[in-house]
Amino acid sequence: MMNAPHIKTSLPGPKAKAIIDKDSRFVSPSYTRDYPLVIARGEGAIVEDVDGNLFLDCAAGIAVNSTGVSHPDVVKAISEQAAKFIHMSGTDFYYEPQARLAEELASLVPIDGDVRTFFGNSGTEATEAALKLSRYHTKRPGIIAFLGSFHGRSLGSLALTSSKAVQRRGFGPFMPGVYHAPYPDVYRFNGSADACAEASLTVIREQILVHLISPDEVAAIVVEPIQGEGGYVVPPASFLQGLRELASQHGIMLVADEVQSGMGRTGRMFASEHFGLKADIVNIAKGIASGLPLGVTCARTDVMNWPPGAHASTFGGNPVACAAALATIRLLCDQYVKNAATVGEHLMNRLRELQQKHALVGDVRGKGMMIGVELVRDRKTKARAIEERNALVQAMFRRGVLILILRVFDESLTEVSRDHAVATSVSDGTAS
Repeated sequence: MMNAPHIKTSLPGPKAKAIIDKDSRFVSPSYTRDYPLVIARGEGAIVEDVDGNLFLDCAAGIAVNSTGVSHPDVVKAISEQAAKFIHMSGTDFYYEPQARLAEELASLVPIDGDVRTFFGNSGTEATEAALKLSRYHTKRPGIIAFLGSFHGRSLGSLALTSSKAVQRRGFGPFMPGVYHAPYPDVYRFNGSADACAEASLTVIREQILVHLISPDEVAAIVVEPIQGEGGYVVPPASFLQGLRELASQHGIMLVADEVQSGMGRTGRMFASEHFGLKADIVNIAKGIASGLPLGVTCARTDVMNWPPGAHASTFGGNPVACAAALATIRLLCDQYVKNAATVGEHLMNRLRELQQKHALVGDVRGKGMMIGVELVRDRKTKARAIEERNALVQAMFRRGVLILILRVFDESLTEVSRDHAVATSVSDGTAS
């Protein structure tokens, strides 16, 4: 068993420095690295770097390691399937792990009625499939998304993404027909939670659907039940229920993007369950296969009625990834979803105790183990504490704790509506 965090070298250590130097020469500079962690191995929530330093991974491999690092049950499932066959494309042939995983998801996903599943390789591919399916089913072009959202980086999903300008800068023009509404952020809103929800819904009903696009031209409303990169923002239930009512009224597909919030992180299998939300299409990725690449788009059977050849993926639903996902689901259902709720409640209470002691902590929010902490310089103005945030993340790294920064806005900007400072998360039953 790997022990608690222990730092025995300066950071980065000599072996880590050598690898980072090689990376800087040969790897794309587009990746975002906040601190110089070079992992060698891991167990549960503890990871070891190449110099023998141990860290508590409160980022869960950026929301992917839902059962911890290399859970033995998942490793066994991967090994057994790999020994049988690694690949036989599910777009042209059949294999049992893919069919069984689709059956499992049909019983779990928050969609009313019979469910079918399309398999891809990532969250952005799940978004692309949902966009194509919504347009195909409704025969409409328009999409409504939300400010602060993250749905992926391929050009279709990037048209919906609006969490950071740097993610869009230099890549336009984007897919036409996408309209962004404000996501309800109760912390930044001057009023009640229900009033905050209604303000966002009003923009859609009275501005977008009146001045920009007719409701009968909207194919889908795509929403994160809990906004991830936008700041771990938990919306009022009335907002999501209002979207459901609006979508049903106009024959619009409601797409719940559960890529970051799904697979047990919130103390429920899907975040939608906290709000009683039933979507028409649900996107899943990240934690579904404990680290293997897998993206899933689930939809009502009457919605996923496109013909052979309409959409496919050579590697989507890879048999090894499906085996990992089946093992992951068993572990989540047996213990980890419940544990995320229990440990998440404890952590939330302790963080709120810190909030009472330190004016720097402006807000603590989340569900289960999906928790964000927003740092501010002034609680009245809610001015963002960017320098303090960065210093905190580096200090925790030096002490052996890995957390994530959510840079909702470019740091050169000073007059913007919000910057959700620090958010951390795990899904394996440890601190978030």
